[in-house]
Amino acid sequence: MPRKILVTSALPYANGAIHLGHLVEYIQTDIWVRFQKMSGNECWYVCADDTHGTPIMLRAEKEGITPEQLIERVHGEHARDFSGFLVAFDNYYTTHSQETRDCADDIYLKLRAAGLIETRTIEQYYDPQKQLFLPDRFIKGECPKCHARDQYGDNCEVCGAAYAPTDLIEPYSAVSGAKPELRQSEHYFFKLSDPRCEAFLRRYTSKDNGVLQTEAANKMQEWLGAPGENKLTDWDISRDAPYFGFEIPDAPGKYYYVWLDAPIGYMGSFRNLCSRNGLDFDEWFKPDSTTELYHFIGKDILYFHALFWPAELAHAGYRTPTKIFAHGFLTVDGAKMSKSRGTFITAQSYLDTGLNPEWLRYYYAAKLSASMEDIDLNLEDFAARVNSDLVGKYVNIASRSAGFISKRFNCQLAPASAELPAIRAIQDATGRIAELYEAREFAKAMREIMALADGANQYVDSVKPWELAKQEGKDGELHVACSNALNLFRLLTVLLKPILPAVAARVEKFLNIAPLTWDDARTLLAAGHGITVYEHLMTRVDPKQIEKLVEANKESLAPAPEQESPQRHAQHQQAEIPAASPWEPFCNIDDFMKVDLRIVRIANAEHVDGADKLVRLTLDVGNGETRNVFAGIKAAYDPARLVGRLTVMVANLAPRKMKFGLSEGMVLAASDGEGKTPGIFLLAPDSGAQPGMRVK
Repeated sequence: MPRKILVTSALPYANGAIHLGHLVEYIQTDIWVRFQKMSGNECWYVCADDTHGTPIMLRAEKEGITPEQLIERVHGEHARDFSGFLVAFDNYYTTHSQETRDCADDIYLKLRAAGLIETRTIEQYYDPQKQLFLPDRFIKGECPKCHARDQYGDNCEVCGAAYAPTDLIEPYSAVSGAKPELRQSEHYFFKLSDPRCEAFLRRYTSKDNGVLQTEAANKMQEWLGAPGENKLTDWDISRDAPYFGFEIPDAPGKYYYVWLDAPIGYMGSFRNLCSRNGLDFDEWFKPDSTTELYHFIGKDILYFHALFWPAELAHAGYRTPTKIFAHGFLTVDGAKMSKSRGTFITAQSYLDTGLNPEWLRYYYAAKLSASMEDIDLNLEDFAARVNSDLVGKYVNIASRSAGFISKRFNCQLAPASAELPAIRAIQDATGRIAELYEAREFAKAMREIMALADGANQYVDSVKPWELAKQEGKDGELHVACSNALNLFRLLTVLLKPILPAVAARVEKFLNIAPLTWDDARTLLAAGHGITVYEHLMTRVDPKQIEKLVEANKESLAPAPEQESPQRHAQHQQAEIPAASPWEPFCNIDDFMKVDLRIVRIANAEHVDGADKLVRLTLDVGNGETRNVFAGIKAAYDPARLVGRLTVMVANLAPRKMKFGLSEGMVLAASDGEGKTPGIFLLAPDSGAQPGMRVK
């Protein structure tokens, strides 16, 4: 029986462009949704722009337009970018809608009736010049810990300290520059600390319940505290006028905090879809609903989605999410996206340079797993993998065989060899690959599919249609060989369609077939089936396109000139501390995070001819990738005994050309520098660690 599934991605804020980091989530979600639809399930995918809050209001004011005009323009830009990367929402809406307002009011009033809303008088900073209360990020001053200047009101970018805005030394408004005043205001709180909420969340977020990934469930337990230790704090859900958002019922001048109505925007978008498609909203959101609800989010917003959101829904009489899927961040060449490094790449700039959006969809798929680990975009690796896998392995099958069918056999196929090992291998693997798609283990699925593509190419290489075509009396063999190749190509297209929907559509047109479903992997094209003339499906990545992309983003996103103190760098901002530690000079957390430490498995180890100290290691770094590393450990280890063990490597160390070859990293080992304890000792992680996991 088909499943009924509602899927959401986190709402992008209507205050900036979509970039490649955002696209990790939307591409991941879109792939999963497309797989569900191919499998015959009723699956709806909704999203919306997150449109409320002070930043929207201030940006609109700066541009001399209304907030409504700003969010309408940005909505068009976001929709354009998502469409450009083939993200197929069933509804892409806005939180500034009557549907979202109605849902927000309904949830708020039900929580109030349940005694879970209370008012308190708080003190907060007020900008007397702009005449508004300031969010923490709009207050700056001197860090109370390290005394760095021009730091935000919630945490210091230099030392990482977290604090209240009132702790800042010499605070000022980031909006006007005025000195803020402390003023009292009545605010509305959702009582998350209420025993009812705590008891519910302990059940809901437990590992046994299975709503969250293991690492996310562990984080929830940290936030909840041990049983009997309620660490939950009540949530301030109101903001004072002026504020762009929805006014709270029976509370003039008080507005819902943007994070209150943002997740409710999922409901608003779906209600809008229901009204257009004749769906029953209550069937999907009633407490005993048999439908499934999945949220795809970044790991940075787990707190809102795994605590506040389900607690609101449960105590307002609605169903809670079936599962919440959190993913990691995108790094570029091992570093967080950075405007100054030219690695902050917008979606539109990627498309403007002529890069194929399906290249990126495939590359992300080849990296993504069900974990919360970050994934890395290495532009050289991106080009190499696309060229090797998509062009060299997949498309190559059709390009080497289709022309013979159209030129020699009037576009008619011969009977396929159903028992051909390469065909049987793909059909036997479809169930396993379906399980990997369902579990969001896309990287594992891609490795299996490319291994099957290797098998298909081996078949084509063995029959050599280009040679058969030159031989008299071999037309029958040629016809069968090319027909088998196209059947192999069709089966691989079924498996890749969630990743490559545009290519799949062109393949369907070329093969003259109906849109492919997952069940189509069970069948082959019949003898006599007519195809159309083959047209090239995909080009190779040109390195010049990559250069153009990087250059475009360096130009458009160069670092802005300093608006505040020129002393922003940490070395100029740290207070002098007398040397008192053997570990100095200290590094800060930012220095440490530049080093990308990864779990690796030693796949092979061998002596290096002519080297007294070196061992050549082939390291499995996860996702089917290997690195070659030379390590000076020959005196301590027999290479044969190293194979299979786990260790740790520096993954983002620049490759070094050595006399014996290229070393692509460094493995970590300990030794006694004073020589009192002889030996070299490779670092070994606990069992259970997997290649590719980041050490942090």
